[in-house]
Formats: sequence, structure tokens, C-alpha cells
Amino acid sequence: MRISPLALLPLVLAQGCTSTPPATNALQRLLDTVEQRLDIAEAVALSKWDSGQPVQATEREQQVIANVRTQAPRFGVDGQRAAVFFTDQIEANKLLQYSALSLWHATGSAPQTPRVDLAKQLRPQLDRLQRTLLSELAAFDHSRPVPCQPALAQAIEQRETSPQRALALIRATAHLCAAQ
Repeated sequence: MRISPLALLPLVLAQGCTSTPPATNALQRLLDTVEQRLDIAEAVALSKWDSGQPVQATEREQQVIANVRTQAPRFGVDGQRAAVFFTDQIEANKLLQYSALSLWHATGSAPQTPRVDLAKQLRPQLDRLQRTLLSELAAFDHSRPVPCQPALAQAIEQRETSPQRALALIRATAHLCAAQ
């Protein structure tokens, strides 16, 4: 008979043990970094607003996915797993970009915030986050919560964020719990 880890939680708490399980730590770190990547979406959207570039950048997305496939084994992640995970990251980021652009078109202007150069500043930042995400994806895969999908849903639900941001986070983790 298998006992659910959640069934043991009251017993563990009653014994005074308050340490967080490794699976929870790995999931939280991964979600933190996914959110850091999502934080860049508005700056990317501003750059595209100013330049008139479309959100959809198929060539750049293909480069990112090819790079991820190549780098993934160095982090202990299967190349296909990494490609699917980063496709989800890209789609979530585009969701926020489209949302921001729609709002700016509806109001007639974008925010008057300082612009960040897409090629010189934002893409290198995304590349650094890519390495961190690969490392954290490997850690997550080694200590995946069981059952995964409910743990992921609860972790997202517990984050203090807007509904739009929560939706982007859900999109960014759409295949996180998929069988490997």
C-alpha cells in the first residue's frame, strides 16, 4: 500500500519538521526563473512596438530551440524535453507580448518607460536565463513531485500574481509534468 506524501504532512508538521521537500524546492526555483523570463516580455513588446516588428519571430524561435537542443545534454536534460519546455516558454512570453501590444493599441500609446535594446540587452539576458532554466529543469526532473500536475497547479495558485500572469505561467509550464 502506497501512502501519499500529503497524507504524511500533518504527522511531519506535528513532529516539528518544517523543511521543504527537495521536489518543492526544485519546483519553486524553476517557477521563479520562469517568471524572471516572463518579466522580460513587456520590454520585448516595447521594442517591437517601437520598431514595428511582429511578435512572431519564427527564425529567432527556431534558433533558440536549436540552441537549447544542443545545450540540454550538458545539463542532463534530453534535447527533445528541453525543446518542448522552451517552446512553452516562448509561447508564454508571446502571450504577454500580444496582451501588452493589444492594450497599447487600444489606448493609443505604449508606456513612457525607458527602452531596452532587444538585440544587445534583452536577448543576452534571455540567453543567460536559458542556461539557468536548463539547470533548474534538470533539478526538477530529478526530484519531480508526485503527483506532479496537482503540485504544479498548487504552486502556481499560491503565487501572488495577476490572472494574466498566472495564465502565462500556466502556459509556460504546460508540458512540465509530461511523461519523459
